[in-house]
Formats: sequence, structure tokens, C-alpha cells
Amino acid sequence: MSKQFASKGDLTAKQITFTQLSENAWAYTAEGDPNSGVIIGDNACMVIDATATPAMARDLIARIRNITDKPIKYVVLSHYHAVRVLGASAYFAEGAQEVIASRGTWDLIAERGEADMKSEIERFPRLFQDVESIPGLTWPTLVFEKELTLHLGKLEVKLMHIGPGHTKGDTIAWIPSQRVCFSGDLVEYNAGVYTGDAQLEEWPQTLEALRALKADKLVPGRGPAMTNAADCEKAIEYTRKWVTDLYSTAKAGVAAGKSLKQVFADTRAVMDPVFGNVFIYEHCLPFDVSRAFDEASGIKHPRIWTAQRDIEMWQQLQQG
Repeated sequence: MSKQFASKGDLTAKQITFTQLSENAWAYTAEGDPNSGVIIGDNACMVIDATATPAMARDLIARIRNITDKPIKYVVLSHYHAVRVLGASAYFAEGAQEVIASRGTWDLIAERGEADMKSEIERFPRLFQDVESIPGLTWPTLVFEKELTLHLGKLEVKLMHIGPGHTKGDTIAWIPSQRVCFSGDLVEYNAGVYTGDAQLEEWPQTLEALRALKADKLVPGRGPAMTNAADCEKAIEYTRKWVTDLYSTAKAGVAAGKSLKQVFADTRAVMDPVFGNVFIYEHCLPFDVSRAFDEASGIKHPRIWTAQRDIEMWQQLQQG
């Protein structure tokens, strides 16, 4: 195993694509890096996930401005992780009036926002370019419990918390008339599925609720945009298999009295042959196994990751 986080050695820039999915929806994707989504309505735009820094958000803003001069009125946080949200301040100069999140996401920001920000910046320096441009935590200005419907002119967009999974506060954005879904990290494809703050037991059921929408287009949290119904199914199944293989291995290991390091080795034996070559696999797996081990041990609410806890976990996995 590497003596440092795999992500610290990941310094190669990724190829960004900006793909139109429907009359109103675009996907901003980058070879396994965090994705964003854009919805352009009759009178305003919505961005789903703001990027990691204001400096990095400017690239997405420039791509939007190549298409429209309509104000970017809404910024939606699909969940709280620093790499997704800390670029939000850049959109206020573009007309942003609301930063929207679920109640669960608000709670996570209040509980662990500062610690998460420091931890993520330490883990993955390439994804926090010009980190000094971040003014601080991103706080929602509009919070909803289960569902919020917005109209961008005539275009209806539903923001929905359909259940816990990647975090307890995950939000999807759904355009019913075009069957386009922005899933955030509830779904990831051809990339490592980060589960360090997950609710693993409930995640598969939440995926079934998402599957029931029968999306024709889907923008996952990481990986390429899905542009037909069959590929949407494929991405959902990819995520379901990752989550269930991870958690079932951890449950079996904990039941047998195994250590975290032993469960990590068991998990590699199960998952390496299937997922070992995807983007950020080596970065995600230590955090994933640590969370799965905790949940299988009865720790239902994820422990807060700090820079110090990151180091302690890494050392524990390399002992012996």
C-alpha cells in the first residue's frame, strides 16, 4: 500500500466535457472528478453542485456563458462534501439568489463542515486549486425537508430527498418533462464510490426509489453522463453492487471478530477484480472500508473525518 493517500499523488488534470442532454439540461463531467449539472430554463439557470473553489467554478460559469446570459439564480447542493460546494460564492456575481439544500445537508454542515473542509483539502490537493479563493463554509439560504418544486419559467424542476445513501442528506434534481436526473453521489459510475459518510444499510433502498423514476438521462456524481435508459440502469446497478459488496464484506468480517486491517484485505479480495481499475479506487477504498466497518459495528451515525483521523486510519491499515 502507498505510504501516502493515493489522491496526493494524483496531480494529472482531467479532461472536462460539457454535454447537452436535453433542451434544458447539461452535464459537466471530468473523468471521475466531481461532476456538476446545469439546467437552463426560460428565465434563469440552476447549477447542481458548485465545484470545490470559486476559482474552479469560473470554468463552469464560462461554459454556461457560452450558451446563455440568463442569471444563474439557483445553486443546489446535492449533499455536503467540501469538494462539491465550496465554490458557491462565485455564482453570486452571476445572479445567484438561493443556495438550496436538504435539511440533512444543513445538519451535516453544522456538525462537521469545518472538519470536513480541512480533511478534504489535505486529502486531495488537485481538486482544491486556488484554495485561498474559498471564503469559508457554504451555507444554504433555502432548506427543504423532502421535496421542493421550482419553475424556471415554464420548466418544472423537482428537488427531492428520496432517502439516505452517500450521506443522510442527499438531494436529486429531476426534470419530469424530460426525464433527466442529476443524482449527485447517490449514483456514481466508472469511478470510485466514496462512502466515508454513508448510510450503507439504507443506500440500496434509496437507489430503488431513484430507479423507479425511470430516468432517460442521468448525471452521476462521478463518471460520464448516462444518455439512455439502459445506461441509467447500468450506473444504478454499478453503485448498488459497490455498496452491497462493501457492506456485506464488512458485516461478515465484524461478525467474525476481524480487525479493520483484516476487513480491508477481505474487501480488496472481493472488490479489486471488479472495480480495481476505475478512477480514484485507491483513494476511496480505505475511507469506504472504515465507514463500513463502523456501521457493521453498530456506529449508525458516521464519525466525523478530521485531518488527524485520516492519518490515524491510514497508519492503522499499514501496520504489521
